[in-house]
Amino acid sequence: MQEHDAFRSAVVNEPRGADVLVGAMLVSPEDRGCATGVIFFNNVGYLGMCGHGTIGVIATLAHLGRIQPGQHRIETPVGVVSAVLRPDGQVTIENVVSYRYRSAVEVHVPGFGAVRGDVAWGGNWFFLVDAPAVELTNANCVKLTEYAWALRCALERQDITGAEGAEIDHVELSAPSPDADSRNFVLCPGRAYDRSPCGTGTSAKLACLAAEGRLLPGQVWRQEGVLGTAFEAWYRIENGSSDRIIPSIAGRAHVTARGQLILDPHDPFCYGIRV
Repeated sequence: MQEHDAFRSAVVNEPRGADVLVGAMLVSPEDRGCATGVIFFNNVGYLGMCGHGTIGVIATLAHLGRIQPGQHRIETPVGVVSAVLRPDGQVTIENVVSYRYRSAVEVHVPGFGAVRGDVAWGGNWFFLVDAPAVELTNANCVKLTEYAWALRCALERQDITGAEGAEIDHVELSAPSPDADSRNFVLCPGRAYDRSPCGTGTSAKLACLAAEGRLLPGQVWRQEGVLGTAFEAWYRIENGSSDRIIPSIAGRAHVTARGQLILDPHDPFCYGIRV
Protein backbone atom coordinates (compact mmCIF):
# COMPACT_ATOMS: atom_id res chain seq x y z
CA MET A 1 0.00 0.00 0.00
CA GLN A 2 2.80 2.40 0.87
CA GLU A 3 5.39 1.52 -1.75
CA HIS A 4 3.76 -0.48 -4.56
CA ASP A 5 0.20 0.83 -4.93
CA ALA A 6 0.85 1.55 -8.61
CA PHE A 7 1.15 -2.21 -9.16
CA ARG A 8 -2.29 -2.73 -7.60
CA SER A 9 -3.78 -0.15 -9.94
CA ALA A 10 -1.98 -1.57 -12.98
CA VAL A 11 -3.37 -5.04 -12.34
CA VAL A 12 -6.98 -4.37 -11.45
CA ASN A 13 -7.97 -1.05 -13.05
CA GLU A 14 -8.66 -0.30 -16.70
CA PRO A 15 -7.31 -0.85 -19.31
CA ARG A 16 -6.36 -4.35 -18.04
CA GLY A 17 -8.98 -4.79 -15.37
CA ALA A 18 -12.34 -3.40 -14.32
CA ASP A 19 -14.03 -1.97 -11.24
CA VAL A 20 -15.69 -5.29 -10.41
CA LEU A 21 -12.48 -7.31 -10.13
CA VAL A 22 -10.75 -8.34 -6.91
CA GLY A 23 -7.04 -9.09 -7.12
CA ALA A 24 -5.25 -11.66 -4.98
CA MET A 25 -1.48 -11.27 -4.79
CA LEU A 26 0.18 -14.43 -3.53
CA VAL A 27 3.11 -13.84 -1.16
CA SER A 28 5.35 -15.97 1.03
CA PRO A 29 3.54 -16.51 4.35
CA GLU A 30 5.06 -15.50 7.66
CA ASP A 31 3.48 -18.65 9.10
CA ARG A 32 5.22 -21.48 7.26
CA GLY A 33 2.34 -23.78 8.06
CA CYS A 34 0.27 -21.87 5.49
CA ALA A 35 0.03 -22.83 1.83
CA THR A 36 0.43 -19.16 0.88
CA GLY A 37 -0.07 -15.62 2.06
CA VAL A 38 -2.44 -13.42 0.10
CA ILE A 39 -3.14 -9.69 -0.18
CA PHE A 40 -6.56 -8.88 -1.61
CA PHE A 41 -7.11 -5.61 -3.45
CA ASN A 42 -9.67 -3.87 -5.66
CA ASN A 43 -10.07 -0.75 -7.76
CA VAL A 44 -9.53 1.69 -4.88
CA GLY A 45 -7.50 -0.12 -2.24
CA TYR A 46 -7.12 -3.21 -0.09
CA LEU A 47 -9.40 -5.72 1.60
CA GLY A 48 -8.57 -7.33 4.91
CA MET A 49 -10.20 -10.54 3.81
CA CYS A 50 -12.25 -11.71 0.82
CA GLY A 51 -14.37 -14.84 1.10
CA HIS A 52 -15.12 -15.46 -2.57
CA GLY A 53 -11.53 -14.38 -3.30
CA THR A 54 -10.21 -17.09 -0.98
CA ILE A 55 -12.35 -19.69 -2.72
CA GLY A 56 -10.84 -18.43 -5.98
CA VAL A 57 -7.31 -18.65 -4.57
CA ILE A 58 -7.85 -22.28 -3.56
CA ALA A 59 -9.29 -23.15 -6.98
CA THR A 60 -6.35 -21.44 -8.68
CA LEU A 61 -3.72 -23.14 -6.52
CA ALA A 62 -5.32 -26.47 -7.40
CA HIS A 63 -5.33 -25.56 -11.10
CA LEU A 64 -1.62 -24.74 -10.87
CA GLY A 65 -0.89 -28.05 -9.17
CA ARG A 66 0.34 -26.36 -5.99
CA ILE A 67 -2.20 -28.05 -3.72
CA GLN A 68 -4.25 -31.25 -3.68
CA PRO A 69 -7.67 -31.95 -2.15
CA GLY A 70 -7.51 -31.60 1.62
CA GLN A 71 -7.22 -28.89 4.25
CA HIS A 72 -5.03 -25.84 3.70
CA ARG A 73 -4.25 -22.70 5.72
CA ILE A 74 -4.15 -19.28 4.03
CA GLU A 75 -2.55 -16.22 5.65
CA THR A 76 -4.44 -12.94 5.17
CA PRO A 77 -3.81 -9.46 6.61
CA VAL A 78 -6.56 -10.02 9.21
CA GLY A 79 -5.51 -13.52 10.23
CA VAL A 80 -5.13 -17.11 9.08
CA VAL A 81 -8.14 -18.79 7.51
CA SER A 82 -8.45 -22.47 6.74
CA ALA A 83 -9.90 -23.98 3.60
CA VAL A 84 -10.89 -27.47 2.55
CA LEU A 85 -10.65 -28.39 -1.12
CA ARG A 86 -12.86 -31.36 -1.93
CA PRO A 87 -12.18 -33.78 -4.80
CA ASP A 88 -15.22 -32.44 -6.69
CA GLY A 89 -13.83 -28.88 -6.57
CA GLN A 90 -16.06 -27.48 -3.85
CA VAL A 91 -14.22 -25.24 -1.37
CA THR A 92 -15.15 -24.60 2.25
CA ILE A 93 -13.40 -21.77 4.04
CA GLU A 94 -13.40 -21.18 7.78
CA ASN A 95 -13.23 -17.43 8.12
CA VAL A 96 -11.80 -15.17 10.82
CA VAL A 97 -13.73 -14.42 14.00
CA SER A 98 -16.89 -12.47 13.15
CA TYR A 99 -19.24 -10.49 15.38
CA ARG A 100 -22.01 -7.93 15.49
CA TYR A 101 -20.66 -4.65 16.82
CA ARG A 102 -23.85 -2.56 17.02
CA SER A 103 -27.52 -3.29 16.35
CA ALA A 104 -30.46 -1.20 15.14
CA VAL A 105 -28.27 1.81 14.31
CA GLU A 106 -30.26 4.63 12.75
CA VAL A 107 -28.75 6.62 9.89
CA HIS A 108 -30.47 9.46 8.03
CA VAL A 109 -30.01 9.03 4.29
CA PRO A 110 -30.87 12.04 2.10
CA GLY A 111 -33.65 11.14 -0.29
CA PHE A 112 -34.47 7.91 1.58
CA GLY A 113 -35.12 8.99 5.17
CA ALA A 114 -34.18 7.13 8.33
CA VAL A 115 -32.67 3.67 7.84
CA ARG A 116 -31.90 1.17 10.61
CA GLY A 117 -29.21 -1.48 10.33
CA ASP A 118 -26.52 -3.47 12.08
CA VAL A 119 -22.77 -2.90 12.09
CA ALA A 120 -20.83 -6.18 11.91
CA TRP A 121 -17.35 -7.53 11.21
CA GLY A 122 -16.86 -10.51 8.92
CA GLY A 123 -13.30 -9.81 7.79
CA ASN A 124 -14.43 -6.39 6.51
CA TRP A 125 -16.79 -3.87 8.14
CA PHE A 126 -20.42 -4.02 7.02
CA PHE A 127 -23.61 -2.08 7.52
CA LEU A 128 -26.44 -4.57 7.04
CA VAL A 129 -29.98 -3.45 6.26
CA ASP A 130 -33.16 -4.79 4.75
CA ALA A 131 -33.38 -3.96 1.06
CA PRO A 132 -35.59 -1.11 -0.16
CA ALA A 133 -38.62 -1.86 -2.32
CA VAL A 134 -36.40 -2.83 -5.26
CA GLU A 135 -35.92 -6.45 -6.26
CA LEU A 136 -32.35 -7.65 -5.70
CA THR A 137 -31.52 -8.57 -9.27
CA ASN A 138 -28.70 -7.70 -11.63
CA ALA A 139 -31.19 -5.71 -13.72
CA ASN A 140 -31.66 -3.31 -10.79
CA CYS A 141 -27.96 -2.87 -9.99
CA VAL A 142 -27.95 0.85 -10.84
CA LYS A 143 -30.79 1.68 -8.44
CA LEU A 144 -29.36 -0.58 -5.76
CA THR A 145 -25.90 0.94 -6.14
CA GLU A 146 -27.29 4.47 -5.82
CA TYR A 147 -29.15 3.55 -2.63
CA ALA A 148 -26.26 1.65 -1.06
CA TRP A 149 -23.76 4.39 -1.95
CA ALA A 150 -26.01 7.08 -0.46
CA LEU A 151 -26.21 4.96 2.67
CA ARG A 152 -22.46 4.52 2.88
CA CYS A 153 -21.85 8.26 2.43
CA ALA A 154 -24.42 8.99 5.16
CA LEU A 155 -22.59 6.62 7.52
CA GLU A 156 -19.39 8.54 6.94
CA ARG A 157 -21.01 11.97 7.35
CA GLN A 158 -22.69 10.91 10.60
CA ASP A 159 -19.49 9.33 11.95
CA ILE A 160 -20.97 5.85 12.25
CA THR A 161 -18.04 3.46 12.29
CA GLY A 162 -16.85 0.01 13.23
CA ALA A 163 -14.74 -0.71 16.29
CA GLU A 164 -12.01 1.83 17.12
CA GLY A 165 -13.33 4.22 14.48
CA ALA A 166 -12.83 1.81 11.57
CA GLU A 167 -14.45 2.86 8.31
CA ILE A 168 -17.52 0.88 7.28
CA ASP A 169 -16.70 0.35 3.62
CA HIS A 170 -19.25 -2.35 2.71
CA VAL A 171 -23.06 -2.06 2.62
CA GLU A 172 -25.17 -5.22 2.52
CA LEU A 173 -28.83 -5.18 1.51
CA SER A 174 -30.88 -8.29 2.28
CA ALA A 175 -34.26 -9.60 1.17
CA PRO A 176 -36.16 -12.91 1.26
CA SER A 177 -35.66 -15.38 -1.57
CA PRO A 178 -37.84 -18.30 -2.67
CA ASP A 179 -34.73 -20.38 -3.42
CA ALA A 180 -32.56 -19.57 -0.39
CA ASP A 181 -32.73 -18.27 3.17
CA SER A 182 -31.80 -14.81 1.95
CA ARG A 183 -30.63 -12.86 -1.10
CA ASN A 184 -28.16 -10.01 -0.80
CA PHE A 185 -26.69 -7.10 -2.70
CA VAL A 186 -23.28 -6.02 -1.40
CA LEU A 187 -21.69 -2.72 -2.36
CA CYS A 188 -17.92 -2.81 -1.99
CA PRO A 189 -15.36 0.01 -1.78
CA GLY A 190 -15.07 1.85 -5.10
CA ARG A 191 -18.84 1.58 -5.83
CA ALA A 192 -18.45 -1.94 -7.28
CA TYR A 193 -21.09 -4.46 -6.27
CA ASP A 194 -20.29 -8.05 -5.41
CA ARG A 195 -21.39 -10.54 -8.05
CA SER A 196 -21.03 -13.40 -5.56
CA PRO A 197 -23.06 -13.76 -2.33
CA CYS A 198 -19.97 -12.25 -0.61
CA GLY A 199 -18.09 -14.43 1.85
CA THR A 200 -17.25 -11.75 4.39
CA GLY A 201 -20.74 -10.29 4.01
CA THR A 202 -22.27 -13.70 4.64
CA SER A 203 -20.01 -14.03 7.70
CA ALA A 204 -21.27 -10.68 9.00
CA LYS A 205 -24.84 -11.80 8.32
CA LEU A 206 -24.29 -15.00 10.32
CA ALA A 207 -22.89 -12.95 13.21
CA CYS A 208 -26.06 -10.85 13.29
CA LEU A 209 -28.32 -13.91 13.05
CA ALA A 210 -26.38 -15.61 15.85
CA ALA A 211 -26.60 -12.51 18.05
CA GLU A 212 -30.39 -12.46 17.58
CA GLY A 213 -30.74 -16.19 18.25
CA ARG A 214 -32.16 -16.75 14.77
CA LEU A 215 -29.48 -19.24 13.69
CA LEU A 216 -28.00 -21.99 15.82
CA PRO A 217 -24.39 -23.24 15.66
CA GLY A 218 -24.00 -25.73 12.82
CA GLN A 219 -27.33 -24.78 11.23
CA VAL A 220 -26.90 -24.19 7.49
CA TRP A 221 -27.83 -20.77 6.04
CA ARG A 222 -28.14 -20.62 2.27
CA GLN A 223 -27.09 -17.16 1.09
CA GLU A 224 -27.94 -16.16 -2.46
CA GLY A 225 -26.21 -13.35 -4.34
CA VAL A 226 -27.55 -10.88 -6.85
CA LEU A 227 -26.83 -13.25 -9.77
CA GLY A 228 -28.71 -16.13 -8.15
CA THR A 229 -25.63 -18.14 -7.18
CA ALA A 230 -25.42 -19.23 -3.55
CA PHE A 231 -23.08 -20.05 -0.69
CA GLU A 232 -23.92 -22.46 2.08
CA ALA A 233 -22.79 -21.12 5.46
CA TRP A 234 -22.79 -22.11 9.12
CA TYR A 235 -20.84 -21.21 12.23
CA ARG A 236 -19.35 -22.43 15.46
CA ILE A 237 -18.91 -20.51 18.69
CA GLU A 238 -15.45 -19.19 19.51
CA ASN A 239 -14.28 -20.30 22.98
CA GLY A 240 -17.79 -20.48 24.38
CA SER A 241 -18.61 -16.82 23.63
CA SER A 242 -21.94 -16.41 21.87
CA ASP A 243 -20.94 -12.89 20.79
CA ARG A 244 -18.12 -14.06 18.55
CA ILE A 245 -18.44 -16.77 15.92
CA ILE A 246 -16.26 -18.66 13.46
CA PRO A 247 -18.16 -18.80 10.15
CA SER A 248 -17.69 -21.42 7.43
CA ILE A 249 -18.59 -20.69 3.81
CA ALA A 250 -18.92 -23.33 1.07
CA GLY A 251 -18.88 -22.52 -2.64
CA ARG A 252 -17.10 -22.97 -5.94
CA ALA A 253 -14.80 -20.99 -8.23
CA HIS A 254 -13.71 -21.68 -11.80
CA VAL A 255 -10.51 -20.68 -13.56
CA THR A 256 -11.47 -18.71 -16.68
CA ALA A 257 -8.21 -17.46 -18.20
CA ARG A 258 -4.45 -17.15 -17.97
CA GLY A 259 -2.63 -14.03 -19.11
CA GLN A 260 0.54 -11.97 -19.07
CA LEU A 261 0.48 -8.31 -18.13
CA ILE A 262 2.79 -5.95 -20.00
CA LEU A 263 3.80 -2.72 -18.24
CA ASP A 264 5.08 -0.30 -20.88
CA PRO A 265 6.52 2.85 -19.20
CA HIS A 266 5.66 4.87 -22.35
CA ASP A 267 1.98 4.00 -21.96
CA PRO A 268 0.20 6.92 -20.22
CA PHE A 269 -2.07 4.36 -18.54
CA CYS A 270 0.65 1.85 -17.74
CA TYR A 271 -0.37 1.85 -14.08
CA GLY A 272 -4.09 1.88 -14.72
CA ILE A 273 -6.79 4.49 -14.89
CA ARG A 274 -7.18 5.54 -11.26
CA VAL A 275 -10.67 5.73 -9.79
